[in-house]
Amino acid sequence: MFHQRKINMRHVAVYIASMLFLVVLLPYVSIQLFPSLVEHEEGIAYKGKIPETVKVYITAKKKYETIPFEKYIQGVVASEMPAAFEPEALKAQSVASRTYALGRINSGAKLCDTVHCQVYRSDNISAKVKKAVNETKSQVLLYDGKLASHALYFASSAGKTENSEEVFSGSFPYLVSVSSSYEPGATHKKEKQTMSISTFSAKIKAHMPELNFGKIKRSNIRIKSHSDGGRVKTIKIGQETISGVDVRSALGLYSARFKISFKGQKITITSSGSGHGVGMSQYGANGMAKKGENYKKILTHYYKGTTVSK
Repeated sequence: MFHQRKINMRHVAVYIASMLFLVVLLPYVSIQLFPSLVEHEEGIAYKGKIPETVKVYITAKKKYETIPFEKYIQGVVASEMPAAFEPEALKAQSVASRTYALGRINSGAKLCDTVHCQVYRSDNISAKVKKAVNETKSQVLLYDGKLASHALYFASSAGKTENSEEVFSGSFPYLVSVSSSYEPGATHKKEKQTMSISTFSAKIKAHMPELNFGKIKRSNIRIKSHSDGGRVKTIKIGQETISGVDVRSALGLYSARFKISFKGQKITITSSGSGHGVGMSQYGANGMAKKGENYKKILTHYYKGTTVSK
């Protein structure tokens, strides 16, 4: 009887610990490990509330610092887009970064100075960047009167952006595949990696050790499907079918928009574009600006159905 009571109490303790993890710790772990999947606040009408200051975790100092919000946006734009870009492209970046930051704040997520949030620096900010941020002060992207919180962006698309649901877990009406024709000077537009099939196999298996690929050989490597934006959606490798994003991560490719070819026992992966492909192409934005488009036209092109508002 006493032994049975001990077992029951142990079950109770395990149950309580499990509930504490699910309710208290799991949301924190999810935000820290998967910040891009945090649900931003999009269900409430936007009322134009912009914080005067924000707390940002500075990695090098291992502490939070309180920073004026618009100064924070200056530091983000300076870090995320080359200052040599056109003024209208820098303005578009300012609005997108401000919108994304507000989305994180409204969802209760923290701000930091790394790619987990948006890259931020406090020094060496050009007058050109400051001007772009100042001229768009308090402006954000709205969709149907609500903050377009997932205002994602990336470097270059090589022709077309992606639907959000084909890259991330969420589907958002303003993150749909659109053309991105003007990307002059885009870095990493084309990249080639050639390696033996055995090296390719080792890299794939090391990245996904939980899967049973079996013997990977030339005859069982095949792209199965593509996304609307032209990136590899699924690829058969050995006995498994995985995503193009997984291959990108395993091989360190700039993009999941790639082709494969073979010569003997060697495989060549040729990729184009740089980044996840969802939202605004930064080189595309710069190309549109060079063609004479203003920042509002750039933003409404890449974020379909949105408006720029204060």
